[in-house]
Amino acid sequence: MPDASFDVVSKVDRQEVDNALNQTAKEVSQRYDFRGTGASIRWSGERVEMSAGSEDRVKAVLDVFQEKLVKRGVSLKALDAGEPQPSGKEVRISAGIKQGIGQDDAKKIAKTIRDEGPKGVKAQVQGEELRVTSKSRDDLQAVIALLKGKDLDIALQFVNFR
Repeated sequence: MPDASFDVVSKVDRQEVDNALNQTAKEVSQRYDFRGTGASIRWSGERVEMSAGSEDRVKAVLDVFQEKLVKRGVSLKALDAGEPQPSGKEVRISAGIKQGIGQDDAKKIAKTIRDEGPKGVKAQVQGEELRVTSKSRDDLQAVIALLKGKDLDIALQFVNFR
């Protein structure tokens, strides 16, 4: 019998982020507390740009955007929001969407699996994802539970369980 395996990935559905951004833009244009503040949110290449007339208004736009992301099932760990930057008469926040597992994070996850996971489970880095294999499916489910319980800095999904 071949070994059972699954992949640990960090992917964000771009369409869900786009939907959350559009909902945020609509809410910002309609809400009374945003009237006359010049508040806006839009894509700028691969980053999300938020701007408003004051720092507290741009932070409020960010809060609305985060709320919409959570409602759409996108982890806030995937959102890499910067600090508010004054730019002329307005204040801006630029936020990126983190995709993939970096080498350092992949090594950290693999070490966690080796140290704390069941014996006989192997973790192997493959580009921006991690393949976890074992002879026992129960061991793999224990590894998934272990990783879900850890507070890692990245949003993890578990795919290709076979």
